Amino acid sequence: MMNPLPTLLLLAATTCQLVFGQSQPGTVRRPTSTASSSRTEKPWMLGPFRKVNAANPIMKANPNTTFDCPVRKETVRWEEKDVFNPATVVRNGKIYMIYRAEDVVGKHAGTSRLGLAVSTDGIHFKRMPKPVFYPNNDPMKTYEWEGGCEDPRVVESPNGVYVMTYTSYDGDKARLCVATSRDLENWQKQGLAFGEAYNGKYQNEWSKSGSIVCKRVGDRLVAQKINDKYWMYWGDQAELYVATSDDLLHWTPLHKANGKLLAVAESRKGKHDSRLMEPGPPALITPRGILLIYNGMNAPRNGDPNLPEGTYAAGQLLFDANDPVNLIDRSENYFFKPDQPYEITGQVNNVCFLEGLAPYKGKWFLYYGTADSKIAVATAPQ
Repeated sequence: MMNPLPTLLLLAATTCQLVFGQSQPGTVRRPTSTASSSRTEKPWMLGPFRKVNAANPIMKANPNTTFDCPVRKETVRWEEKDVFNPATVVRNGKIYMIYRAEDVVGKHAGTSRLGLAVSTDGIHFKRMPKPVFYPNNDPMKTYEWEGGCEDPRVVESPNGVYVMTYTSYDGDKARLCVATSRDLENWQKQGLAFGEAYNGKYQNEWSKSGSIVCKRVGDRLVAQKINDKYWMYWGDQAELYVATSDDLLHWTPLHKANGKLLAVAESRKGKHDSRLMEPGPPALITPRGILLIYNGMNAPRNGDPNLPEGTYAAGQLLFDANDPVNLIDRSENYFFKPDQPYEITGQVNNVCFLEGLAPYKGKWFLYYGTADSKIAVATAPQ
């Protein structure tokens, strides 16, 4: 999501739904999840998802882990302030989570680094003590310091290499970047996603949030070419953009005839996405088309009057699988919104930012950042 200007274990007495614009009343004794309706708003949508309230938030900041920062040349408590906005991958029968963590010393609300955690049930994660991805004294330092490395999304390439899009932040501009790994622990930075496009036109332009189109292969999400190109939805503006690549490393944003960015979807007045749209997990090829879960931000004016201004709630888009710029359908209202205390109050209030999706043990596990402060999960049947 946008760079931002005690653990709670909730056993709610009232059912608060993942809703399409409204909540439904009801009482239960000890719910283990927050429930949506029994059906999705439209038949092509993924879900319905239930928040796992008995366990959420599943991850919080840790003041005890330290890291010798090669740039600062000091030992920092690298995940002391917040953890949020995770990517997930199923590998060798386990869910691997790559998550954003912030310290308290970076001058831009903390320097962000990426940690790695592993789970055998999708709920309880064991974290590695050190970050696996971080600003270093390398060619990317000029883009990553000292805001850091933010908001990862990971897919697998057809040859088994993991490809991560992430946001570098230098304190002035966010830039979409790419990195690769064979084991999720050791990463090679590949540079700016749009660094070579149009003779470097986008090298110093704001860009972030790259969702690569993929197909499900068992429990893996594998990047898939369409019309001999890989495709990626990206951006955090009132318009959603798209880019293509031959190799998953070097990307070219699509332009209109006038040379401006081609928008494939737009924000809507009176809706939860009235201010901006930002891709969530990797876009998924389904029998109905390309399904993209996205995060929408509610504008202070002309937004959804039932949501506080600035709320991040999620919707779904459906694109043509043979023509990824063609929007076929979209959810009319949000299907996922902040309604738990740790989603409503935090570093940035009223945020559910969906970013990780994993097919695992017969369910879809949907991971998200809560109020830019913690990590939570919701599940849906496959």
